[in-house]
Amino acid sequence: MMAKIKAGLLSLRDLFATAWWIVLVAGLGFAFAYQFVEPAPPNRIVITTGGESGAYYQFAKRYATILARNGITLEVQASAGSLQNIDRLKANEAQVAFVQGGVVPPKEDPDAEDDSGLLSLGSLFYEPVWVFYRSDKELTRLTELRGKRIAIGQEGSGVRQLAQQLLVANEIPLDGRLVPVAGLNAAEELQQGRVDAAFIIAAESAPVVQVLIRSPGIKLMSFAQDRAYQRRFPFLTKLTFPQGVADLVRDFPPTDIKVLAPTANLIVRDDLHPALQALLLQAASEVHGKSGFFQDAGEFPSYKDQMLPLSPEAARYFKSGPSFLQRYLPFWLAVLVDRLIVMLVPIFVLLIPLLKVAPAIYNWRVRSKVFRIYGELKFLEDDLKNHFDPAKLGDYRSRLDSIDDEASVLHVPLGFTDLTYTLREHVNLVRGILDKREAQHA
Repeated sequence: MMAKIKAGLLSLRDLFATAWWIVLVAGLGFAFAYQFVEPAPPNRIVITTGGESGAYYQFAKRYATILARNGITLEVQASAGSLQNIDRLKANEAQVAFVQGGVVPPKEDPDAEDDSGLLSLGSLFYEPVWVFYRSDKELTRLTELRGKRIAIGQEGSGVRQLAQQLLVANEIPLDGRLVPVAGLNAAEELQQGRVDAAFIIAAESAPVVQVLIRSPGIKLMSFAQDRAYQRRFPFLTKLTFPQGVADLVRDFPPTDIKVLAPTANLIVRDDLHPALQALLLQAASEVHGKSGFFQDAGEFPSYKDQMLPLSPEAARYFKSGPSFLQRYLPFWLAVLVDRLIVMLVPIFVLLIPLLKVAPAIYNWRVRSKVFRIYGELKFLEDDLKNHFDPAKLGDYRSRLDSIDDEASVLHVPLGFTDLTYTLREHVNLVRGILDKREAQHA
């Protein structure tokens, strides 16, 4: 029983002696591959939007519901607008933000590397620029607002920045006649006659737009120079508000209205986990991918406003949709498998080829024990045949007995025992040679 245990231990020792370097190489491969494994995504991120009554905030709530289905908590924070959202992203107070197109000024050198630390996940929908005004005559150019009181939005908002850009382009001074109110407050000021015009950036279904469209005495400007604006400001798209679309019975608007529209964009920090970027893009497709008043089905999300570099994850998504894993597996499982794939690379690149070589090495190690004894036996046989010395007869027998004893106690795996029996037969053959030499000498 002890002999069997000892033989088993020796076999394990041979196996370990063969496999240790394979384990070492594979371990080094795993350690190297681990350097390229993305950490697990956090289960909580923050999105900064706009006012609680605005579209950004409501869309973010829908995003939060979708992400919650995948075990991710999306905390929605209201803000003053796009400029504050950009500041929050840069300060790492939020990881995701809705940002109005044109808020980030274009780089002076288009070829210069972007160092903002922010990436775009694409545009989500058009945000028409509505310019409502009170006047007895039709206004079609912003220059006609010179000298009037204009509501341009509160500090830090995207509507304020865009309104200022457009007013400066029309040489209208940014003076005290510009009123910092927005949304429904701006609508009320315009209805009460405390301002003469108001810039509104919102979807056509937004309450503020619907209120002003139906307000008596309030008119909507049609941009006669819409093509020029699109050339001057590439982030703007010219759209048409068709005649009668708001009210077929009253035929409002009475003619087609030309409006300008930036896009709302989903901006993230460049260190946001790629899996979360892909999940946000899936949520964006679910929320914004349908047809709308100004958009076709499947038009969004897409990379329309290039104020920031497009995320590589978004580029892949726009080209081929969700990854294979995220398309067919739950989010957490897809992330786990994706991380494991990187760790499995050493198995396919290193471990499998090494395991193919391992049996040959193990076979060589076991046989080498027998071959070493064969070497001693062959050397003794050559001495007996070619250099026999009767005076060394006792030494010959001692060497032969030692070889025989070593062969008798040699432990090899069961599959190699035929080698030991063959070895002992050959020891006896040499012993016969020795006996014959001794008899010849006698």
